[in-house]
Amino acid sequence: MWKPDRSSNEPLYQQIADDIERRISYGEFPPGSLLPSERKLADQLEVNRSTVVLAYAELRALGIIESRTGSGTRVSKYKWGATPKHTPNWHRYVEGGSFLPNLTFLRRIREALQKDKSLIDFASGELGADISPVKEINTLIDENHYTEYLGYDDPQGFVPLREALVSYLSQYRGIQATESSILITSGSQQSLYLITQCLLTPGDAVAIEDPSYCYSLPMFQSAGLRLFRLPVDQQGVRPEDVRTLYKKHRIKMVFINPNYQNPTGALLDAERRIELLNVASELGLPIVEDDPFSLTSYDGMPPLPLKSIDPIGSVLYIGSFSKIAASGLRVGWMVAPHSVVERLADARQQMDFGLSVVPQKVAAQFFKSPYIQPHLDRLRMHLLYKRDLLIEALRNELPGLVSFSIPQGGLHLWCKIIPEVNDNKLLEEAIRNGVIFVPGSVYGSDSGYVRFTFARPMADEIVPGVSKFAASLRSVLA
Repeated sequence: MWKPDRSSNEPLYQQIADDIERRISYGEFPPGSLLPSERKLADQLEVNRSTVVLAYAELRALGIIESRTGSGTRVSKYKWGATPKHTPNWHRYVEGGSFLPNLTFLRRIREALQKDKSLIDFASGELGADISPVKEINTLIDENHYTEYLGYDDPQGFVPLREALVSYLSQYRGIQATESSILITSGSQQSLYLITQCLLTPGDAVAIEDPSYCYSLPMFQSAGLRLFRLPVDQQGVRPEDVRTLYKKHRIKMVFINPNYQNPTGALLDAERRIELLNVASELGLPIVEDDPFSLTSYDGMPPLPLKSIDPIGSVLYIGSFSKIAASGLRVGWMVAPHSVVERLADARQQMDFGLSVVPQKVAAQFFKSPYIQPHLDRLRMHLLYKRDLLIEALRNELPGLVSFSIPQGGLHLWCKIIPEVNDNKLLEEAIRNGVIFVPGSVYGSDSGYVRFTFARPMADEIVPGVSKFAASLRSVLA
């Protein structure tokens, strides 16, 4: 975000006025559109409110903006003497459309992280720089100069990457597949988006774990789907609940994250896995299995996915490079019947003509390199260390105030706050104190739960981060 230059001889208010005028002339703020309040803009630009007051006064004097009590400050519809008779009502367009915006909490978290880079980040569900294979990926990029023609690629994804995934899935996940049954996506969320848009119809009922990462994705509501809950306990979902939902609501699909579930960290019990597949085959129900965390298993013995024991093809399997290596490459994959892959590849091509081939080449090289197993070993060791730091800090800082189950894999710890607490007040107080997390209500839970992602912060930030969180909790409970 643009900030005024404090070393410039030009007054700060004038720099701000000039920037706003420029953005208005570019059409970023069309005639009639609402500008940020003086207080909010001052906060964004890290200046005194009086500085913004002066900037707005300068623009009002030029006739570029106008302010009315109770209506805020808006761009003049008659700026520079022109009367734009046909300016679109962009606010109405923004509020319309069928694709819903992110949840309020998630927008607030993103805004806070963009504004303050010093926040200790327990919110972002990704690996930190200290445990990502940055050196290995840079080595692969240096060794493999991607200088050949960079045209549109195969709609299903880069063929060498799909071939590398055939070997990877067989060796590491026990899944037998061919390259024609694999679709490359820009991460798990695109896989879920394609499924909800192309394989389901508005009004269809689907079953989703409770709590679940899926509740944080408005794409399900945007697709017009009816969501029904599958409660998650320490052994995962109960297969009989799937049968009950089918009888009552005729659900069309089941979405499940069986290995170190996000956010609870639960591992689906072995007997329940078999029973779930039996229920699905009996009812002809497809299961969408999101499996981003299995290889983080701290004991080095990753649980196999449902797909590996799926004898009749009931499971659509989703994997991702993000949670084991590099989220910024935006590489994910789906294993599905070829007819499904063709349908989704066609839809995805309509969206973007396929993914960038360069990150796909990097991922393919990584899967085929000698770096992957040593990286996974280091990743598990560091995640276990960070998990233990977080647990010890919570026990020391908040005895009797929180409870949690200890995950055996994954990136998150699901924490219950024992006293009643307001999620919004706690989040805002934590941000003021320099730490951020995701309230559990984002994932469909009642108020009073917290998801701590211990993979994202540096190891030396975890204890101070918990201390800041504890101070925030005590403050809102006082």
